[in-house]
Amino acid sequence: MENITKQSVTRVDRPIKVIQFGEGNFLRAFTDYMIDIANEKGVFDGNIAIIKPIPFGNLERFEKQDNLYTVVLRGKENGKTVNDKRIITSVSKVLDAANDYNEYMALSELDSLRFVISNTTEAGIVLDKDDSFDALPSTYPGKLTKFLYNRFKKFGGAVSKGLIILPVELIENNGGKLRECVLALADIWALGEEFKSWIENANIFCSTLVDRIVTGYPGAEAAAKIYDEIGYTDDLIDVGEPFALWVIESDKDISKELPLDKAGLPVVFTNNQKPYRERKVRVLNGAHTSSVLAAYLCGFDIVRDCMYDEKMGKFLRSIVRDEIAPQVNLPIDEVLAFADSVFERFENPFIDHALLSISLNSVSKWKARVLPSFKDYVKNEDKLPKLITFSLAALLAFYSASDVVDGALAAKRQNGDAYAVRDDEAVIKFFAENSAKDADEFVKLALSNEAFWGEDLTAFDGLCNEVAKWYKLIRSDANKALSAVLEA
Repeated sequence: MENITKQSVTRVDRPIKVIQFGEGNFLRAFTDYMIDIANEKGVFDGNIAIIKPIPFGNLERFEKQDNLYTVVLRGKENGKTVNDKRIITSVSKVLDAANDYNEYMALSELDSLRFVISNTTEAGIVLDKDDSFDALPSTYPGKLTKFLYNRFKKFGGAVSKGLIILPVELIENNGGKLRECVLALADIWALGEEFKSWIENANIFCSTLVDRIVTGYPGAEAAAKIYDEIGYTDDLIDVGEPFALWVIESDKDISKELPLDKAGLPVVFTNNQKPYRERKVRVLNGAHTSSVLAAYLCGFDIVRDCMYDEKMGKFLRSIVRDEIAPQVNLPIDEVLAFADSVFERFENPFIDHALLSISLNSVSKWKARVLPSFKDYVKNEDKLPKLITFSLAALLAFYSASDVVDGALAAKRQNGDAYAVRDDEAVIKFFAENSAKDADEFVKLALSNEAFWGEDLTAFDGLCNEVAKWYKLIRSDANKALSAVLEA
């Protein structure tokens, strides 16, 4: 079978407008995919230079394939199964920041350059006061600062040569934090007030929110099936889901320079991404955290099976539609439409999303993802949310075990299946020491643990009694408890 480079692909010699720190799966199936479509639609006309920012790994696969690769999007969308493939041609160069240092730094002098995109993991946007300006700085903020300083010097501090910086690392206010790091390094490295002024006035640091599940290169057997479908081999195949969302927050409107939305792409430009972040955390992440522990105790193993079960599917959809979605600070029709897209993602026939993998660190996840909806519901409805309360009881039941093995609670389902509960050491210790106590006493101890929730949840009228009631039923028979809460 021929390699991807032998395919009939139209490549256009476009100016490099984007430098991208990170060659990983997510950016290639998300931002690079979007720019490729925008080029095709005639609304952007710019290519990408990818920089490998870390010393690990190599770029042999990119060199072998002339920077071409295939994005495969598989899942459900608008009620239909999707299995789309697209060869990406928007990447002009792929460089190693260390081994191709001179060519990498020369990119900072390109007149056409306008955007910087990065995904260097959540730990990538950190200030290291000991980072060195000499040669290649070790951190991403260090690399970016030196890159910008070289551009500043090349163009004499021209305001028009500033860049639009779009980090997609999964931390809140990622653009603001990256900007703080750059300005701090400018001080530490004594790069001058003029440079700092140029950073602040000529460059736009956007905070972004991104959403798409990207699983990357499939296993050998799955890859072989895709090769048969597309008719060529590709060592850089990148598999993801059809759903995507890119929310870009900036004080200045950049939508005319990056008109991805004009190509029909799911990009939102705003001066406040907080409602969209809240929607994702509460609806998508909250749906997972509020349902998977109960589902696992009821005998389910993957998300998709929950969606197709009459009772578990009803529970998950109801907790989102009736209790979580109405508390999000966006128009309810918009939130419910997002919820419907989430349900389709959970039904993805191509992804076996294990409940146990989602269950990791569920105590802190419940606090961040579900507790805000619980509190808003109580405030707005003046009563306890039945299903969210049940989910809290399910969390306590899931964590109920006294033995600790290799740092995890050694628990069992009612059918005898053993499973490991993984969380912070203090959480594991609490449950190991207390879950064998009388149910009412245990529930009260758990809900009053301010280290878990940031507050004493027993202060909510009637919550202890309700959680204890459902906790006992779940421990006795999780499936009967699920039926009971749906009928209550």
